[in-house]
Amino acid sequence: MVHGRCDKRFGEVRDALAASLAKDDVGASVAVVVDGECVADLWGGYADAAKTVAWEENTITNVFSSTKTMLALCALVLADRGDLDLDAPLVRYWPEFGAADVRVRHVLSHTAGLPVWDTPITFDDLADSPKVTALLAAQEPRWTPGEIGCYHALTQGFLLGEVVRRITGRTIGAFFAAEVAGPLGADFHIGLPDRLHDRVAPSLAPPGGLTVPPPTELFDAAPNPVFVPEDTNTAAWRRAEIPSGAGYGNARSVAAVQSVLTSGGAGLLSRAGCERALEEQYHGLDHGLGVPMRYGLGYGISGRTCFWGGMGGSLVFNDLDAGLTVAYAMNQMLDAVVGDGRGMTMVAAAYSGLG
Repeated sequence: MVHGRCDKRFGEVRDALAASLAKDDVGASVAVVVDGECVADLWGGYADAAKTVAWEENTITNVFSSTKTMLALCALVLADRGDLDLDAPLVRYWPEFGAADVRVRHVLSHTAGLPVWDTPITFDDLADSPKVTALLAAQEPRWTPGEIGCYHALTQGFLLGEVVRRITGRTIGAFFAAEVAGPLGADFHIGLPDRLHDRVAPSLAPPGGLTVPPPTELFDAAPNPVFVPEDTNTAAWRRAEIPSGAGYGNARSVAAVQSVLTSGGAGLLSRAGCERALEEQYHGLDHGLGVPMRYGLGYGISGRTCFWGGMGGSLVFNDLDAGLTVAYAMNQMLDAVVGDGRGMTMVAAAYSGLG
């Protein structure tokens, strides 16, 4: 059931994908890049729940919050060019933004104090960027920015996206397409053109649905807006630029972009610019996820690695010392707040290939 190419050193990655397809996955892809060279590009299974449509080489799917790593890279590129000061307050670029002490680095590290909209919004409102960004601009942070980590599941993308738009004159999806995906030849999209919708493997909700993270001492907000994974399998969701959670690609394209960090910048970043991803901004309990986290600039960090995953299971993992990037994308979601193990199984298999 596994197709593609794989350097013989990384046979365990092929075996790991085959095992996952035989157990939990319906369709999936995994890619491994070492020092800028793709050493494994594998896929298999099916693009539909009925298992009648094969997952092909160019099948793409929604990787949900793994998209946040693409937003982080956009910010790092702009910072490296001198166009964005990551320590600057948002109001420098977005004059209408009311909370003068919220800085760009707070947004990247989920410490801005704006984890959800205080005003009720609908699922359809997420396609109305002017509306939801204006609401955030008028909202008071819940805590002193920089002090409390609380995952900004949807708001992060709109906050960062508006800053990018004010600086470049382009939406973050358009900036990403022109300045990141385009130069790299990566088939990853934030705002999916209609002509590509027939290549999408719809997201398959976990049996029994997704569990909401339990409340913590500081955070017990009801979901806003309320939606379920099935709601995202629409042309409107795919078409809209919902920066934090509606990126479309496969493991190959995710790895192609994120390996910029592990290959010395790939012409998009200086080596110093790559290192900025690892600058610790917060270490402690994430009051949205309910687990301890270390946040760098746009990534979770551990030692010399940076990573993030998406609702239901997708994952991208970068080891800057090993020059290693591993990406995993699939359509069958599992019910796990902070990852279900499939992606990290691929990462462990990739390390075996490094010897």
